[in-house]
Amino acid sequence: MSAPVLDVRGLAYAYPDGRQALYGVDLRVERGERVALLGPNGAGKTTLVLHLNGIHLPGRGSVTVAGLPVAPDTVPEVRRRVGVVFQDPDDQLFMPTVRDDVAFGPANLGLRGPELDARVAEALAAVGMTEVADRPPHHLSYGQRRRVAVATVLAMRPDVLVLDEPSSNLDPASRRELAVVLGSLDITVLMVTHDLPYAAELCERAVILSGGVVVADGPTAAVLGDSDLLAAHRLELPVGFDLARMWKHHGP
Repeated sequence: MSAPVLDVRGLAYAYPDGRQALYGVDLRVERGERVALLGPNGAGKTTLVLHLNGIHLPGRGSVTVAGLPVAPDTVPEVRRRVGVVFQDPDDQLFMPTVRDDVAFGPANLGLRGPELDARVAEALAAVGMTEVADRPPHHLSYGQRRRVAVATVLAMRPDVLVLDEPSSNLDPASRRELAVVLGSLDITVLMVTHDLPYAAELCERAVILSGGVVVADGPTAAVLGDSDLLAAHRLELPVGFDLARMWKHHGP
């Protein structure tokens, strides 16, 4: 049996100021899964994500990516395997054109010429942004920049795509367009979000992190259908949102 794409075991972490953010997190994500990581503010979600690509290293426990332990000497390879799309696309877009931004990572891996051009074209096509390749990123709408940020990560051909609050600050049309893009990708996804309808639409499994530990892990329908569980961890579906009706139309 192949190694899981992500294997987090007993992960504990305290910040230098002594604040304990994670108290022993276990999380296993298999290849091809789409998992929503839910939880209130301060639950430790961002801290966990920063361990997945080596920005933080475990205080206790371990993090393994596609069989590779996250450690100081493996960080460059780990960051190739785990593509993180941060909440603000402007944190990831800094080149004169969209094409340059998407080419930046693969070029750093040594790709050149037709091979690099093909990688950029593939990533932009995957997010429906081919037509804006030669435009400056700051001329795009916020929703378009979010999709280009996804393309910059896809261009690295990672094993897993980690999305931090992908629907935040998007208007309804951009939110819907991004959902179509994310739903079409053939890649393992870990989506950190407060947006429970988005989680319901795009992920078949949901994990709730609260107080630095995993308090629920199961099919998204079961997790989001447990109103007492959601209330206990400061999560709620929008008033009038019909979970059963949404799944009837979209499927989990």
